[in-house]
Amino acid sequence: MVLGGAAAVACFRPTVGGPVTHAGSHEEAPVLLTVAEAAELLRTPVATLRYWRHLGIGPTGFRLGRRVVYSRADLLDWLAEQREAQASR
Repeated sequence: MVLGGAAAVACFRPTVGGPVTHAGSHEEAPVLLTVAEAAELLRTPVATLRYWRHLGIGPTGFRLGRRVVYSRADLLDWLAEQREAQASR
């Protein structure tokens, strides 16, 4: 059976903006996150994440082809660093 048109696209398109997971429950999250997914995890606008990348002050991301992706582990490490920096003030 061959699906055509929008039905085929809808069946194979990954969902973006699924349910927000709570802290400590990221085991089901993918290893590499898009900019939008990383911004959702950090609960910050995509534009802010891009700006941080431009300034070199945000989490470490890298280009994979034309797309910027973030490692879930790098994001969680960066969050921990931010929390520690706030605690030491």
